[in-house]
Amino acid sequence: MSKRQSRLTVSVESRILVLRHHKVILDTDLAELYGVPVRHLNQQVKRNVERFPSDFTFQLTAKEDTALRSQFVISKKGRGGRRYSPYAFTEHGAIMAATVLNSKRAIQMSVFVVRAFVRLREMLSANRQLAAKIEELDHRLGTHDDAIQELMDAIKELMIPEEKSRHKIGFQLPSAKREP
Repeated sequence: MSKRQSRLTVSVESRILVLRHHKVILDTDLAELYGVPVRHLNQQVKRNVERFPSDFTFQLTAKEDTALRSQFVISKKGRGGRRYSPYAFTEHGAIMAATVLNSKRAIQMSVFVVRAFVRLREMLSANRQLAAKIEELDHRLGTHDDAIQELMDAIKELMIPEEKSRHKIGFQLPSAKREP
């Protein structure tokens, strides 16, 4: 992959958000990547609604939209901003959008969108593996701590001097055997 392609993939990755436990890209970002107006993208989605089930695309709720507006400082309604909540496209929805747009740029950019989603999936998988390794190491250290503590207790016991039996000072009579 060339440097330009790598930068483009990273650019796409930065636009991917996590909403409703799905990695998605908003319609504004997808339209910009595909080189079409947002209204044209959304119009094609509405015309081909059977190609976009709920696991491919969904419209944000008012609460989600408000949260995003506050994060991205999007203009308020009535001041030139959007009049409706944006659509969110999952990886499959973004690919399907490229097929319904049917422009050369949309097809080219869909490759970068797919690569970005795949790269994020790989990073997430690597993070899960790392978390599992840390958990295993933590468990091992816990058992090692117990073993080390037992070893330290045994060493402390060995360090305590034994009480030597003292011989009495002076003359001791041998014990006489009595005959019956």
